Amino acid sequence: MGKYVAESEGLLMARGSGGEQGRRILTRHPEGKQGVNISREKYEAVSAASLRSMHTRAEAPLQVVRQEVENELRGRFEGSISWYFTAVNLDLEARGILKRVPAKRPQRIRLRDVPG
Repeated sequence: MGKYVAESEGLLMARGSGGEQGRRILTRHPEGKQGVNISREKYEAVSAASLRSMHTRAEAPLQVVRQEVENELRGRFEGSISWYFTAVNLDLEARGILKRVPAKRPQRIRLRDVPG
């Protein structure tokens, strides 16, 4: 059987090494680089926290969103929240959900459907 078992909600699901691992997601990269294969549970936790952070604002510094996600998930998350945040946010950008604001320092992001 193939390595990838299903595509759901635009996320490529990779076959895990065992049932205890659960389903995994192969992320995308906005520059077409190789994505990473991560746990669907961790992807969903970081993605939901990032989108909650962005929900009430037009745009925000990436570091502010990262800190809010870390604060929300700290103590309930195994692994480097910062590493998963980067992987998930690159995936959200590649899927057109988040967008980097060009020529802004520090780096800022916005939800794609927000005008401007």
